[in-house]
Amino acid sequence: MSRPAVSRPAPPPRRPAVRPAPLHGVPLSLCLVVLGVLLVVVVLVAAAVGSVPVSVGDTWQIVWGHLTGTDPGVNPAHEQIVWTFRVPRVLLAALCGAGLAVAGVVLQALVANPLADPFILGVSAGGSVGAVTVMALGAGALGGLGVSGAAFAGAMLAVALVFALGQQRGRLNPVRLVLAGVAVSYVFTSVTSLLQLQTSPNNMRQIMFWLLGSVAGARWDQLQVAGVVVVGVTSVLTLYGRQLNALVTGDESATALGVDVKRLRVVVIVLTSLLAGVLIAVAGGIGFVGLMVPHLVRLAFGVDHRRVLPISALVGAVYLVAVDLLCRTVDPPNELPLNILTALFGAPFFIWLMRRDRSLSHS
Repeated sequence: MSRPAVSRPAPPPRRPAVRPAPLHGVPLSLCLVVLGVLLVVVVLVAAAVGSVPVSVGDTWQIVWGHLTGTDPGVNPAHEQIVWTFRVPRVLLAALCGAGLAVAGVVLQALVANPLADPFILGVSAGGSVGAVTVMALGAGALGGLGVSGAAFAGAMLAVALVFALGQQRGRLNPVRLVLAGVAVSYVFTSVTSLLQLQTSPNNMRQIMFWLLGSVAGARWDQLQVAGVVVVGVTSVLTLYGRQLNALVTGDESATALGVDVKRLRVVVIVLTSLLAGVLIAVAGGIGFVGLMVPHLVRLAFGVDHRRVLPISALVGAVYLVAVDLLCRTVDPPNELPLNILTALFGAPFFIWLMRRDRSLSHS
């Protein structure tokens, strides 16, 4: 007599193994040194390339001569081209890439959403409204604020609206926050379009090129403010790396670990708005850097924000300097806005990222 078959519960579905980041075990100091050297090399190459070619060696002599106060001993015309026009442009691109990457890292941690960046959350749209208002109507339109001040004020206003709309029962809802950011971005973009209709045709091309992102015409005086803000804000946010790690686990877990979540959000929002507002004022709206670079860094170096923040700053700087170099050289003598190439590179990356995550969830 055969025994009746005993039904056994089905085994639980196997979770896909989490692949460790390939460079997670590399010391942070070594990563920063290697990326720093790479940034210097990319900056020198970008400063050497242009309609008037200058060798990398001469470019280095020019830069070193100005830094040390010695005579570079090169063609004076080449010296003026490199030091007056190209070096400020390349350095501004590096600062913008670093700042936007850091802003993307922090905003993604703040709202626990991988799609968060200054564009998605309306920071760029708000900053653009402030800056374009001054450019189109003059400084008197906003009580005498300059372009940088107006961009910061617009970014802060957009952030305040987004986070007010993103609250649900006193708590921040990541889905509502992203939806609110999209809605506020559309509203501010409409205001920007209306302002463009009020300006003269002579200003229209300048505003349009600025809205698409550009570091052409960068000046040394712009680098002072942007450099202090990017370096200062990045340094401060890196000090909050441990708290950002706790925040990613959820508000309740972060509070249990001793993190003042509300205070942390206020500090991070103000710093990120300052960062985005200043960069928007000097370079316009540059998209996809804050989305793509943080993902690349996490895939390669892990998710610890104490590592992700400084590494993202250097990777973002290298990336945007290279993109700006392509914008200058892909169709000479014409120059492409930065957003054209950042979107061209960023969109396929996210299509790959979505396919990668879906394949992992079904393995």
